[in-house]
Amino acid sequence: MSTTDRDVGAVEKDDRLVRSGVRRAGRRLVPLLILLYFVNYLDRVNIGFAGPNGMNQELGLSATMFGVASGVFFIGYLILEVPSNLMLHRFGARRWIARILVTWGIVATAIAFVPNATWLVVLRFLLGVAEAGFFPGIILYLTYWFPGKQRARMTAWFMTAIPVSTALGAVVSSLIIEYTHGLFGLSGWRVMFLIEGIPSVLLAVAVWFLLTDRPGQATWMPKEESDALERALDAERSETATAGPGSVAGALRSGRVLALSWVYFGIVYGLYALGFFLPTIVKGFAAQFGTSFSTVEQGLITAIPYVVGLVVMVVWTRRSANPTVRVAVPALVGGIAIPVALYLSNPWLAIVAVTICACGVLAALPGFWSLPTAYLTGAAAAAGIGLINSLGNLSGFVAPYVTGALSDATGSNKAGLWVVGAAMVSAALVTWLLRRTRKAPS
Repeated sequence: MSTTDRDVGAVEKDDRLVRSGVRRAGRRLVPLLILLYFVNYLDRVNIGFAGPNGMNQELGLSATMFGVASGVFFIGYLILEVPSNLMLHRFGARRWIARILVTWGIVATAIAFVPNATWLVVLRFLLGVAEAGFFPGIILYLTYWFPGKQRARMTAWFMTAIPVSTALGAVVSSLIIEYTHGLFGLSGWRVMFLIEGIPSVLLAVAVWFLLTDRPGQATWMPKEESDALERALDAERSETATAGPGSVAGALRSGRVLALSWVYFGIVYGLYALGFFLPTIVKGFAAQFGTSFSTVEQGLITAIPYVVGLVVMVVWTRRSANPTVRVAVPALVGGIAIPVALYLSNPWLAIVAVTICACGVLAALPGFWSLPTAYLTGAAAAAGIGLINSLGNLSGFVAPYVTGALSDATGSNKAGLWVVGAAMVSAALVTWLLRRTRKAPS
């Protein structure tokens, strides 16, 4: 056998070992990450179910104040996002994510006992501080385990937790609110915060024992597979290092990072506007269309867009290979769909339009994270991903505040949802403009 044949054989063997290692790691790690994000996202948006089901009335919240309480979370998130991601890069995902889980669980549970609007705002801010670094930390963690070719698919599976938590969470939260009212002498919405805050503390124990920082530390993976996976990831990091900034400061100053922050802002603007206000919109069908739904029925209707969006997210990520198309097309479709919902004369047609918007948001998100991770590596990746996520998630403050303020000013949700559409369309346009300067991942 010639030297060339031996080299080709070695490469083919390495490819087989990498694929086998990716499958093994996916089965071991991704279900746990999905569960973590399920609990994380539910704790973040369950205020949307509490608001129209007793909290706003009990605490005397206007639509604007509800928007402030919903969105102030992201101010705390912004302040500590980059430092938290750098700590994860330094100390390892297992230790840092376990710490995040414990602190956010304590704060999330404490919200059950808020006496007034001021304390609600304070605890929502502290919840953002506690959760800072979780999501970008997971995105960074995936770069430690999965090469670029497989990472978009794994990211999509991880992010299925968004529609699952919103769809299942809508039903579960509604059931808790309706059937536990009076438990421990608390209103139903308070019991919901209590019950949904505890699991994150328990999951911190699972993370401490089950999460593995790097393939080379995985005692549950054959050494041949972990070595091949480390070689593939090292080669990818070396290539990526020549395409983007090599330092934390370079990542924070990068024009591409700032542009990607705007793209993410526009996409998640739609996500959070729907997450925080869709339950209120569905409850408003009674006045708009003369319909009447129970709390549980409202939860089931709220779940519809996310159930459909879950399927579209997975299928779109598998079918669309071009990163620009993967992000720009669904963002554009979702941005156009949401204003259409405002002018339909039937609640079910309105839900169809909202569902298309949700599908656009959810389909764009996994593909989006393939853009910065193809450009950033090492500490620069930790800083850049953290900055993109923190600036992008400012929409979590802006969206509910603007939507609530416009609702108070106009007596309608229409103006606020027009802004949602404009933000998503702008994200699609910026993604398209970035295509000429993007170094395509291998």
